[in-house]
Amino acid sequence: MKLYDVIVVGGGPTGSYAACSLAEKGCRVVVLEQKRKVGEPICCTGIIGQECVNLFAIEDNLILRQVNKARLFSPSGNVLGLWREETQACILDRAAFDVAMAGRAQRAGVDYILDSPVKNIAIERDKVSVEVSHQGGGLNFEARAVIIASGSGSRLCERLGLGSIGDFTVGAQAEVETVGIDEVEVYFGREIAPGFFAWLVPTSPPMARMGLMSRKTPGVYLGKLMVSLLAHGKIASSEVELSYRVVPLKPLGRTCGERLIVIGDAAGQVKPTSGGGIYYGLLCADIAANTLHQALEDDDLSARRLSRYERGWKKKLGRELRTGYWARKLFERLSDRQIDRIFEIMKANGIDEALLKARDLSFDWHSKTILRLMRYQIVSKAMEMVKIPFKTS
Repeated sequence: MKLYDVIVVGGGPTGSYAACSLAEKGCRVVVLEQKRKVGEPICCTGIIGQECVNLFAIEDNLILRQVNKARLFSPSGNVLGLWREETQACILDRAAFDVAMAGRAQRAGVDYILDSPVKNIAIERDKVSVEVSHQGGGLNFEARAVIIASGSGSRLCERLGLGSIGDFTVGAQAEVETVGIDEVEVYFGREIAPGFFAWLVPTSPPMARMGLMSRKTPGVYLGKLMVSLLAHGKIASSEVELSYRVVPLKPLGRTCGERLIVIGDAAGQVKPTSGGGIYYGLLCADIAANTLHQALEDDDLSARRLSRYERGWKKKLGRELRTGYWARKLFERLSDRQIDRIFEIMKANGIDEALLKARDLSFDWHSKTILRLMRYQIVSKAMEMVKIPFKTS
């Protein structure tokens, strides 16, 4: 049996990126993917910031559309238009993106074993053993270490004693045909997506990705919204197939252990404000690969040594995730009337324009925007009846 340096469980973008990075450093790596092929449909809007595109050298042919404007609809129908001259975000061809990331890894020498859901992971004194189901039988793989990049909803981390995600919601999404929609639209309201929001994101004309997040029955809410947008002439049909995804709102309590690292959605490294996980997952995959490579070089794969990964990603993202979760819990408590009032205040006082003109505010880093918005006394006053759930620090 071939002994690998690292087994990566999950062939999504975070798993493939970590595998590629380790292989380029000279490690022997295998990716175990439960799907029959990389890039099968997933419930993901595929929006990433320009910063992510630049940092991870994402090719132009993987980008369906660039975005520099959006329209936000309050519960009563008030519209807040956001626009910047330069590109703020890009909408990925998500299937092609996954395939491209896996292709990079394979060209670096990574083995991919598809159609192989993991049945068991055993952390032993001198190795990791992973058992998978494959073509009606079973296969076993051994390595010096394992990275779990299996996405949200996996029970592997819980089985390995790392606990479970402490808070989550569910996203529902569908591909719809639009009528005259050429910019991103975001909808708020308790009758639309209670405590969260819905989106209509144009991809390749006339198609768009339409979805929302909700703690309960997201498919029911999405169906109602489709009927409404159909009646308003924005989409051509509401008879579409829905896909679903568990969206972590808090990170895993522990993201590493003996010979073990967890990255991406499986680790809860997701923006609590928007549910986006691609960029943060890739950032953490990079930290994981660097940490694990050095640990392999030093032949020290102890939990203590690999805890450098957890310290590293928390230094990078910890404050962002804490502030985002605080804002998420606060937003869930807002009534439709309070959301409408915030829209009115932002437009009447030019707060929306001020935030758009602030060069240090970013699509990918939300904490500065959240904290700056809360510094406006008039905004804070509009939310004074909301009980702040906890501090951000």
